[in-house]
Amino acid sequence: MIDLSLIRDGGIGWLDASGPESTMVLSTRVRVARNLADHPFTGRNTSDDRLRILGSVLQAASETSTLNEALHFRMDRLDPIDRLVLFERHLASRELSCPEPERTPRVGAAVLAQDHYGVMVNEEDHLRVQAVFSGFDPAGAHAAVAALDSELGQRLAFAFHPEFGYLTACPTNVGTGLRASVLIHLPGLVLTKEITRVLQGLNQVGLTYRGWYGEGSEVIGNFFQLSNQTTLGQTEAELLDHLGKIVRKVMGYEEEARAVLRRDAPHVLEDKVWRAYGLLRYARALSFEEVMNLLSGVRLGVGIGLISDVGMYSLNRLLVFAQPGHLAAASGVAMEDPGLPSRRAAFVRRTLEREADRTERARGPDPEGGDV
Repeated sequence: MIDLSLIRDGGIGWLDASGPESTMVLSTRVRVARNLADHPFTGRNTSDDRLRILGSVLQAASETSTLNEALHFRMDRLDPIDRLVLFERHLASRELSCPEPERTPRVGAAVLAQDHYGVMVNEEDHLRVQAVFSGFDPAGAHAAVAALDSELGQRLAFAFHPEFGYLTACPTNVGTGLRASVLIHLPGLVLTKEITRVLQGLNQVGLTYRGWYGEGSEVIGNFFQLSNQTTLGQTEAELLDHLGKIVRKVMGYEEEARAVLRRDAPHVLEDKVWRAYGLLRYARALSFEEVMNLLSGVRLGVGIGLISDVGMYSLNRLLVFAQPGHLAAASGVAMEDPGLPSRRAAFVRRTLEREADRTERARGPDPEGGDV
């Protein structure tokens, strides 16, 4: 079993909800795709090619100030549950980690992780360099990635064309190779049935959306990943500025939708929020999909001030640690264990009970002289 405690914050420091607008935007990720010059691209290279690429990247990373203490995990040497945990923490993509037991990662597939930085090696491109920050912070995430990209670029020769920019395996990444995304919670737009209109508008302005697990995943719990579609023909600054403007508009639409719900259907809204909270507090068996959808209701309640007994940090932790791989690994059981839904419900109950106890202690004695 891999020990992710060796990474500060386990590589998921964004859970602390310390960033801007973190009640609505969970995290901001910026990544750049890079390939090493004079090495065949993924899909045309051999196992020996990929091992040479990995060796070069590990050597270069060890010489940087950012990744000199990074842990690295060889996907082709990990058990499926360990690969699944890395995938669930968004440290590795589905293509790199192959979390399904029937799939086998390619030789040389690896992840480097230190603090909020990560590098995927031998994914679709030779390198995917990324940083994930709490809340809505594209400028901060980009500055971090740019600094690491510069450090690595001083030690590795990247494939670059004077006209087209950085060369990548997929044409949509050619140019800057930059992909910026935010993980955003949009329950108001879903409940007011405005979400389809907003998502269609994203496609018209060069953005796309994905689900909780990124490319190819379904949307659950009203969590959407919004990101730029292409990188060719625009500078990094232009891409980030455009993403920022559109995301702020989406956030404004979500705020308007929440205001409409509070004005026109306050009782329906309150019932949905408190029903979700009650089920999470007292249910004895929960699937992960149920937890995601119920947490969406509770998160909405916290965001609009209906619920004050739960902190965003705890809600974020539940989103990660209630996932199948994390729960099975922590419980020491197989993914197929029939008791997993009961274990998940117990974990959620304990977390929310601790939150309620913490809130009561923070309030102190009531004005009547008794305990709250």
